[in-house]
Amino acid sequence: MEKIAITTGRILLGFYFFYAGITKIPRYDFMVEYMTLHNIPLINILLPLTIVLLIVLGLMLITGYRIKEPAIILATLTLFINFGMHDFWNEYPNTDAGHEMQNFIKNLGIFAGLLVLSASNNVSQWRLFNKSL
Repeated sequence: MEKIAITTGRILLGFYFFYAGITKIPRYDFMVEYMTLHNIPLINILLPLTIVLLIVLGLMLITGYRIKEPAIILATLTLFINFGMHDFWNEYPNTDAGHEMQNFIKNLGIFAGLLVLSASNNVSQWRLFNKSL
């Protein structure tokens, strides 16, 4: 049961990030506006970098390739996004503070799951790649 739970959790977390990265591509202009609204600096660098990280690291979690590293990087990215983009304590036009608070708390749960996953590297789970790669 442990193997099934860890593998399923890892794949679902990976899919969450992979999907988030893919959906930012057709919504690129919206994401630029949203990041500008939240006063995020260096958008022309950070947004493409974020998209690549979400897609590549999400795929790494899905396949089970080097689980610890992508989990820690995504956990860190989640915190940066949480405090930069879901800052419910600030008021922005056309944003709902309650919805931002919900996203903030959801992301804390995802952060916690990534921390647990980063520590599960040696736990038995199914992978497409051998652990020694």
